[in-house]
Amino acid sequence: MSILSRNVTRRRALTIAATAVTVALAATGCGDGGSAPALPGAAGGDKAAQSVFDAAPVASDAEIPAGSTMDKIRKRGYLTVGGSLDAPLLSQQNPVTGEIEGFDADMAKLLAKYIIGKPEVKTVTIGTQTREAMLQAKEVDAVFQTYTITPQRATQVAFAGPYLTSGLAVAVRKDETSIKSVKDLAGKTVIVGANTPAVTALPEAAPGSKQVAFATDPQAVQALLQKRGDAYVQDFTLLASNAKSNPGMKVVGEPFTTEAYGIGLNHEDTEFKEFVNNWLRKIQADGTWAKVWQNTLGSVVEGGTPTPPAIGSVEGS
Repeated sequence: MSILSRNVTRRRALTIAATAVTVALAATGCGDGGSAPALPGAAGGDKAAQSVFDAAPVASDAEIPAGSTMDKIRKRGYLTVGGSLDAPLLSQQNPVTGEIEGFDADMAKLLAKYIIGKPEVKTVTIGTQTREAMLQAKEVDAVFQTYTITPQRATQVAFAGPYLTSGLAVAVRKDETSIKSVKDLAGKTVIVGANTPAVTALPEAAPGSKQVAFATDPQAVQALLQKRGDAYVQDFTLLASNAKSNPGMKVVGEPFTTEAYGIGLNHEDTEFKEFVNNWLRKIQADGTWAKVWQNTLGSVVEGGTPTPPAIGSVEGS
């Protein structure tokens, strides 16, 4: 579905399917602890989201062997997660409550609930360049950060999932009219995130384009608004969130790749990966995954809840 004009309802923002992303976004664009998120448009607000955590499954003692990573997390009393504080609808810190809200944030809380019995999460903010190193050093238990699964990354970290799919898309300034899709980026200066799939996908999709890389998504958005590049190529879910928060930018065209997100784990901890994958299957089967979608990303989606991706369905997972 093509990107629509500004007059189309703001709720036409993004649709993520199991194997691809079908998009309908308004040109103006599309929020630690165990508290529930309060996202604009989420049905029932805090109460609806809190009910997800209240009803979420908890692992049995038999599923948490002594000395395992899960056992250590349970005894510690909280899950340490590498993530973001500035990605609306995915993982954003509420300036009023201090809670971290969004799809990724809620998924992390649900994993904590499954291990500990309560959604206690300590979030460590990380950049795209440091995720592998922090997992290898065991400075975090897991990374929930729209972490695209690739065979290359899978040589350094383990990926549970995928738990969500999306794709690369193009964002431009609001007054830009000459760029309507990735094909129009040939010969243009394009902003990308360092160590993201855009770095390798863009040359093939837009030959002759020049890349300017930034370490964080907020830096890239600011660079676009400051005219330090003609466009910004990033995952659609992030661009949709950015457009929601920044009326000076818009998303154009359709996603031109399919990206599968995984939960980053320590590469050597196969037991923890199996445990997390089993948890994902449970929350997919019992409807918990769908409820999290509806309370977060689904609050700006027109249409039904997508089917979650099959565990182990992409190379590297």
